[in-house]
Amino acid sequence: MGKIDFIEKELQSLKERDRYRQIRWIEEGPSPWVRMNGGKVLLLCSNNYLGLANDPRLKEKMLQAVEAWGCGSGGSRSISGSLAIHRLLEERLARFHGSEEALLFNSGYSANLSLLTALMGEGDVIYSDELNHASIVDGCRLSKASIQIYRHLDMEHLESLLKENQEKRRKLIVTDGIFSMDGDEAPLPEMIQLAKRYDALTMVDEAHAIGVFGPTGRGTLEHFQLSQEVDILMGTFGKALGCFGAYMAGKKSLIEFLINTGRVFLYTTALPPSVCACVLASLDLLDEEPERRERLWTNVHYLREGLNQLGFDTMKSQAHIIPVLIGEPKITMEMDRRLLESRVFVQGIRPPTVPEGKCRLRVTVMATHSREDLSFALEKFEKVGKELGLVR
Repeated sequence: MGKIDFIEKELQSLKERDRYRQIRWIEEGPSPWVRMNGGKVLLLCSNNYLGLANDPRLKEKMLQAVEAWGCGSGGSRSISGSLAIHRLLEERLARFHGSEEALLFNSGYSANLSLLTALMGEGDVIYSDELNHASIVDGCRLSKASIQIYRHLDMEHLESLLKENQEKRRKLIVTDGIFSMDGDEAPLPEMIQLAKRYDALTMVDEAHAIGVFGPTGRGTLEHFQLSQEVDILMGTFGKALGCFGAYMAGKKSLIEFLINTGRVFLYTTALPPSVCACVLASLDLLDEEPERRERLWTNVHYLREGLNQLGFDTMKSQAHIIPVLIGEPKITMEMDRRLLESRVFVQGIRPPTVPEGKCRLRVTVMATHSREDLSFALEKFEKVGKELGLVR
């Protein structure tokens, strides 16, 4: 028996439980319609919410930055990789959120791991929503702090846990602002009130809210008028802003602390300067073209209402992420396959990404989808849903 034969057995087990994943290849950038397997399909599973990833103005800024700065940063930020354009973007992000400082990271995953492992440790306690993103889950585990999982959006349960751990050295409540698989909002006003009552720090992951929520696209904290009430904010560039990377924003002392103790920050090569130039241009467009958000929300309401009218369960989605609850993995992936055959690319989501019995299709809308695109999608959802007995 070979040393890695167990891998084949594990893969076979995944296949038997309908949890085996295969990469699907898109042959061009994330537009409303993309080439896949030699044909055109409607893309309804991209995080390119505002349609900025292919904007020619962002491309031009990236190309100009490559000419000016080269391709890579050349080192970690603590060695030689801190470039003037990194600082320019961090200052812009601090102004964007009205915070004292901001700090760049290479991804939302690395930002959350760096923060949670630096800030929290033995003798501390982290309160985490049960449906928080995997990067938060992993950061909590690696921190060595005590972890208290509260029921999804359940502030009464959170308060009961806070009462039980008042003797801990340091307390942190962490949540997604918009949950990436359910598309619902965290009850931030109630959470922040509890944090004040029990002397806990607060952290909000705004990955799916930046660019989309709030009057000017600053996220759920702006949406709830709480921008100055949270201690730590994490945002990303790889979704609505159409680029790549992430950041933390907060007090100057917090950022200095992360620069000195955040292992992921310290030991990672810095973002390429062209990425920073792209994000700066994207932030400009976010302010200059609010109609993008307006088009996105018009599309969201049209598609969600259409799916509900057909009889699909879109759960309690309040966002541009629209889950279509199916239940079991086999039927979920069969619907995924049939929709793709019908030229609609929507990804089936199974455990461990979502809980058992909660398999779904994760539908995401872009500002650049047309009404005709979304009507086409509804037609195919109805056809495949009837074939599989999911709707009448």
